[in-house]
Amino acid sequence: MKELSTTAAGYPLRLCCVRMGEDLCLTLSGGEEEHIGAAAVAQPRPSLADPARTSATASVITLLGHQEDILARELALKVAGTLNITVCIVCGIHLRHPAPHMLEEMVTASRGLVDAFLEDMRSTAKS
Repeated sequence: MKELSTTAAGYPLRLCCVRMGEDLCLTLSGGEEEHIGAAAVAQPRPSLADPARTSATASVITLLGHQEDILARELALKVAGTLNITVCIVCGIHLRHPAPHMLEEMVTASRGLVDAFLEDMRSTAKS
């Protein structure tokens, strides 16, 4: 299991990864209360724009009243397309009455955690 964490908008943010055979299951959680808000499953496929490149397609489930679906989809597509494997990501980040800049900071930090995770995966694969 891999785990990365940071702080964004004054709250903890954590990315955890469990390998399931060749596939990955990731959780992205934080803010004031960890929970399940949305889940996205992405699988790699040839890019529609350039079949020589790998892209991905995704399906998303969002729980009533939650807004993590766009972020979950974005991150699942990125990981699946980059690593060429099937990925499930479950997101749950809760902030009560956040200012817009707080949401932007959480999204930016979430992307940063995924980028750091992908860099770690690439460096691990090379060694």
